[in-house]
Amino acid sequence: MNVLVVAAHPDDEVLGCGATIARHADRGDAVRVLILGEGITSRHDRPGRADPEEIRALHRAAARASDVLGAKDCELSSLPDNRFDTVALLDVVKIVERAVAAWQPDVVYTHHGGDLNIDHAITFRAVLTATRPTPGCGVRSLLAFEVPSSTEWAFGQLEPRFTPDTFIEVAATLDRKIAALREYDGELRAFPHPRSAEGLEVVARRWGTAVGVDAAEAFVTIRSVVR
Repeated sequence: MNVLVVAAHPDDEVLGCGATIARHADRGDAVRVLILGEGITSRHDRPGRADPEEIRALHRAAARASDVLGAKDCELSSLPDNRFDTVALLDVVKIVERAVAAWQPDVVYTHHGGDLNIDHAITFRAVLTATRPTPGCGVRSLLAFEVPSSTEWAFGQLEPRFTPDTFIEVAATLDRKIAALREYDGELRAFPHPRSAEGLEVVARRWGTAVGVDAAEAFVTIRSVVR
């Protein structure tokens, strides 16, 4: 099976479905990650003026995180951090379309459309457009993940709300999700921040209890075609 994960920022792929990526890899599936944004310039007082070495370091961290999870490839684009709304949607769609054409995924994971972060919402819209079910489209399943500190911080005020209907058991790979996030220097926070090691485990255990397993990552099924 070919799996494509489309994330807005470096570390979103780990936060959203890192344990699921590792599970796919362990089962012999080819997982590729596409990260759309450069992921750092919004942290500066003068957006767009980040040190190029900062960006390179973040990209190296993304590659290491992918290696920890077992992904075969990690491609990074350069959309402006937390300013995807300044880019024509068609330009974002084209980036995703190229990846879909090159990698021919059977399954695609991406952000949920109701996230607080604007880049997440635009990524969802772009992926939905790029994977539209035209004749010959090989994408059988499209699923949306949650990102701690974005999905839940919308507090159900943005539509659509995150109401998962698909749960992937990840007890065996949860530790690798946390290890992968550690590759992103400074992104793993102290508890009770949602992006803490304890916070990530709490979320996985909570979804696990909802469906009768030790730990799970939760997804909204956007489309699933059985052939």
